[in-house]
Amino acid sequence: MEGPLSPPLCNSEHCGPVGRVLVKTAMKPKSFIRISVGLLVAGALSCRPVAKPAPVILATTTSTEDTGLLDALLPLFEKQTGIKVKTVAVGSGEAIEMARRGEADVLLVHSPQAEEKLVAEGKGARRRAVMHNDFVIAGPPSDPARVAGTMKAVDGLVAIAKAKAAFVSRGDASGTHKKEKALWDAAGVRPAGEWYVEAGQGMGATLRIASEKQAYTLADRGTFAATRNLNLKVLVEGDPALLNPYHVIDVVGPKANAAGGRVLADFFVSPATQRAIGGFARAGQKLFVPDATP
Repeated sequence: MEGPLSPPLCNSEHCGPVGRVLVKTAMKPKSFIRISVGLLVAGALSCRPVAKPAPVILATTTSTEDTGLLDALLPLFEKQTGIKVKTVAVGSGEAIEMARRGEADVLLVHSPQAEEKLVAEGKGARRRAVMHNDFVIAGPPSDPARVAGTMKAVDGLVAIAKAKAAFVSRGDASGTHKKEKALWDAAGVRPAGEWYVEAGQGMGATLRIASEKQAYTLADRGTFAATRNLNLKVLVEGDPALLNPYHVIDVVGPKANAAGGRVLADFFVSPATQRAIGGFARAGQKLFVPDATP
């Protein structure tokens, strides 16, 4: 009998217009069915889509987003690993609270005492240095409190308070806000009154408000340099008390994507990423100093 897959014989009776040679086969119908089913199953298995890795939620401070640093780094990570990153840029305090609630997989923050507390609670692990920059006191070019060139940040704040010169605080429990509060405490000043405004905003927004009000504010240097059209100047800088370190922390908890978070955390401290951080600049000014040790 002719096999089901065989074309008709090419003889005087069965020769087709293209003259294909048609072969007879002794394949049995049941054998053909079994082979066909097997081929269909194998084909279906080979076409099964490969599962995509779960996305990673990065909770971070606003300065890493406002400066454009994450826009430079995360596409490299996603290209290398195929893992998508969902970034939530809030104050460091809120980012750490997200970790406690199980709403993040990895942190990139700059609030050292709060970070250490999270790790001590067992809700964070592998806290590692990534980079640093510094804080500055920025203010109006007219400098009504005469703080320009002051060597110590606390002395600058004392002068601002005495002059009752307008000051805009982030007021959002961020790492920058906590640093500001620590500096006021060190200066022995409890800021209050019409001259002291709490914005409840991220760094970029706080700088714009200060610029509009011609007020002083505490800002990280990176965001100050990256925020355009500000009518503000850096007036106090260089005090060791203004150091601003950033750390990456793995979030620990049943809801965390631990595997993906670990990959992203390792990416931030890798030699290639550290070189990229060291070379990252805005308007010709490098914004961060890499800190990860090999």
